[in-house]
Amino acid sequence: MKNNTYFITGISTEVGKTIASAIVVEALQADYWKPIQAGELDHCDTKKVKALISNKKSRFYDNAYALNTPMSPHAAAEIDGVTIDLKKINVPKTKNSLIIEGAGGLLVPLNNTQTILDLIQPDYKVIVVSRHYLGSINHTLLTIKLLKEKGLEVALIFSGNEHKTTEDIIKKMTDVPILGRIEEEPYFDKNVVLEYVEKLSKELIKF
Repeated sequence: MKNNTYFITGISTEVGKTIASAIVVEALQADYWKPIQAGELDHCDTKKVKALISNKKSRFYDNAYALNTPMSPHAAAEIDGVTIDLKKINVPKTKNSLIIEGAGGLLVPLNNTQTILDLIQPDYKVIVVSRHYLGSINHTLLTIKLLKEKGLEVALIFSGNEHKTTEDIIKKMTDVPILGRIEEEPYFDKNVVLEYVEKLSKELIKF
């Protein structure tokens, strides 16, 4: 199977990107990188994903920016007295597939002119994590529309309890591959992640 770079983004914050990242990392035995971490540095997303992975092949790379405050990256960087410079965000060199996890949604600001979207290269495959809440249809459609306008290959993972009317209209209006669903689980550990690998692997490999 060809090694690819996958960028995992969400329609908002707290929609399940990190769990989705762990499942995709495990399914592909891929490497993982979160370029920008804002807040929770002692319990960062890289550590969370690493704790959920069973395979020995995946490697985990340091953040390009590790910011102290759980805020939008541009604001967290300002508090730390730094400016996020995309020229200093160097993608790790690996012969393995690479999973890159974004921060929040696509238009989260990194500095005065650039957003998370500017981290996504033309050859990346993008996985959007969508979770139902009031307004999530709009956020999902806008996210996928923007990615398609950039000519990017896009797929979708639903997160949380099923909401059929929301998901049906998203499927009809976006016409992108649906990789599967991550349910509202009481907890996630390595075994639960492996169960989801079984559920999502077929569609993920096709994507």
